[in-house]
Amino acid sequence: MFMQKPKILVTGAGGQLGRSIQDITAFYPGFEFIFFSGQDMAVEQKAETESVFDAIRPQFCINCAAYTAVDRAESEKKKAFLVNAEGVKILADACVAYQSGFLHISTDYVFNGKSSVPYKEDANVDPINVYGASKAMGEALSVAHNPETIIIRTSWMYSEYGSNFVKTMMRLMKEKKELSVVHDQVGSPTYAKDLAHTIMQIINSKLWLPGIYHYCNEGNISWYDFAVAIKEITGAGCILHPVPAVAYSTPAKRPPFSLLDTSKIRETYGVDVPLWKESLRFCIDNIQRM
Repeated sequence: MFMQKPKILVTGAGGQLGRSIQDITAFYPGFEFIFFSGQDMAVEQKAETESVFDAIRPQFCINCAAYTAVDRAESEKKKAFLVNAEGVKILADACVAYQSGFLHISTDYVFNGKSSVPYKEDANVDPINVYGASKAMGEALSVAHNPETIIIRTSWMYSEYGSNFVKTMMRLMKEKKELSVVHDQVGSPTYAKDLAHTIMQIINSKLWLPGIYHYCNEGNISWYDFAVAIKEITGAGCILHPVPAVAYSTPAKRPPFSLLDTSKIRETYGVDVPLWKESLRFCIDNIQRM
């Protein structure tokens, strides 16, 4: 008897994580993936979102859609909250109505950065910028409207796609002889493809345990350390200078410490978390071959 494959609806398909999930679909032939970018389906539009769910009736929804322009969010607060909060609520409601497992992606920026130890999932949320506040509200709304939601907070995401720190550094190191990079903001980068596989490991496990989980690559570094590694791997000749965050005036404040404790996701789902530098080498190799 022919069995229909479970359908996975992926929102925000044009972003780093959405495109990374597209890259790994061949590893999960037991699922049918349906990808929608922000142009195809605006998650903040209730009627549009419900229409898509009614047509597809997915078993799972992975929400990669987000307003991620951290500095611009300070002057576009309404837009940030519309996508990162209202849109999440609409998706959470749709997943309840159509009995779809809802997996939502959030961020380390929900924290204030005053901790000295890696943040656990139950740490107090206290964002210091509009982007973080909008994502924190999205978390709260998703759980309030759909208690079965799985939320994965991640940090410092990069990939072969879009605009990110790795690609920016690679370009600037070719263009400039010297660069200054912040040394007093600490966290761990996340290679989007590693996170994509982790999401699919959760879905594939058939063990749906709602709640918040943290995922980032293994390690504890600053943006300066990150840049030094990029220089080393690419063989760039650019000279790097460590500078304090106060040397850069940006509209949005950044948490000085946003390292995430990943023990819960490891223990619950048996997730293997690669070392940040191993994943960085893999990504840079891919970028250089593109």
